[in-house]
Amino acid sequence: MKKSIGLLEFKSIAKGIEATDQMLKSANVELILSSPLCPGKYITLLCGDVGAVKNAVKAGEHIGGTFVIDSYVIPNVHEEIFPALTATTDIDKISSIGIVETMSAITAIMAGDIAVKAANVQLLEIRVARGLGGKGFILLTGDVGAVKSAVKTCENQLEQTGDMISTVVIASPSKDLINKLV
Repeated sequence: MKKSIGLLEFKSIAKGIEATDQMLKSANVELILSSPLCPGKYITLLCGDVGAVKNAVKAGEHIGGTFVIDSYVIPNVHEEIFPALTATTDIDKISSIGIVETMSAITAIMAGDIAVKAANVQLLEIRVARGLGGKGFILLTGDVGAVKSAVKTCENQLEQTGDMISTVVIASPSKDLINKLV
């Protein structure tokens, strides 16, 4: 059962691949993303039960050693996080859009979790790292009041990390924009 997310970022592609292999062999976890990033980094994102994810991250840290830039475990994430990470969320109507842009992949995932727990919103996507130089962003929808509330809660809870870049709420977005985003 998917209950938590673990993320490791490496400054070596080779060590990132080796550590990812060991993480998958050391615990009952599912690989969500394993990919090189610009400039020459590697990121691994996995999910599973909290204990399994913690064990896998620990194994990855051990193998990665000095090549580990950052590691993080988010326990008890909201169930909407998983389809949002793969952009497979099924949304019937988009009446407004909220965007939270972050400096890191892990902060984007945290923002998504905060948003769906804070207000009656749905995640459209959580984009992490690839093609973003290690940054991340979330797209969410719902009625404009709920979207504003979710975005404000993200700002309030994540401002101390220094990883927030920008937030925007768009009421009644253009249909052409919606078609390109989802």
